[in-house]
Amino acid sequence: MTQLCRAIYISQAVGNAGANLLSVAEILGVSERNNRRDRLTGVLLSHDGWFLQALEGARTDIDRLMTRLQKDPRHTGIRMLGFETIRERAFPEWSMGQILVTPRITPLVSRQPLDALTAGSAFALLVAAVAQAGAQA
Repeated sequence: MTQLCRAIYISQAVGNAGANLLSVAEILGVSERNNRRDRLTGVLLSHDGWFLQALEGARTDIDRLMTRLQKDPRHTGIRMLGFETIRERAFPEWSMGQILVTPRITPLVSRQPLDALTAGSAFALLVAAVAQAGAQA
């Protein structure tokens, strides 16, 4: 049986990649297709020039994706906040869900800068944001 894992990382958007809705939609479209193929699930939050993402799936599939992400010119400075073995997925519905930072979500992301999050606080933020507003599948 394949071991299920969760990776949480943060990266800095390059140019308008994090602020431009068209760029984010393009990222989500490609990610959704690739993640479905690789049996990965997760959510992406973009805010204030940062990307925060949780990915869930088999370790080999996550490792392969992280290698591709390292080469993606739309972001830089990828920093792994956490990588752990899990019993079940926290975001099973989304091959790539997007958390929109709406006025309801803003207080959650404004508590501390995204680049200051730990793995635990990043995961709690993503779970709370999904629960508060839902993710766009």
